[in-house]
Amino acid sequence: MNKRELICIGCPMGCNLEVEIENNNVKKVSGNSCKIGEEYAIKECSNPTRIVTTSVGIIGGIFDTLSVKTEKDIPKDKIEECIRELKDIVVKAPVKIGDIIVSNIANTGVNIIATRKIDKKP
Repeated sequence: MNKRELICIGCPMGCNLEVEIENNNVKKVSGNSCKIGEEYAIKECSNPTRIVTTSVGIIGGIFDTLSVKTEKDIPKDKIEECIRELKDIVVKAPVKIGDIIVSNIANTGVNIIATRKIDKKP
């Protein structure tokens, strides 16, 4: 049986978790003070995901870059592919918060959305 130590990021408590894993299955989670910690540990050890935040270029706007993020978590092993796809993306101003910048990034079924409003240059 393997053991893995994690710090829960599900709430501000930051519990020190110990996860027992057998045959790639989580058998026991300890150290959590709430159910969120157990759920976080199981997800992190079986199918870790992350929200990706970065920026892309923008032309004709009052700023040179646009902050973007994934609409929801993507598999952790897709992060590099996601960033590579975004590397050369340039959008045209104006942009509103929530506008879809890239659909289905890295074949994850998740969109990249704008997290900032950028108006056109006057």
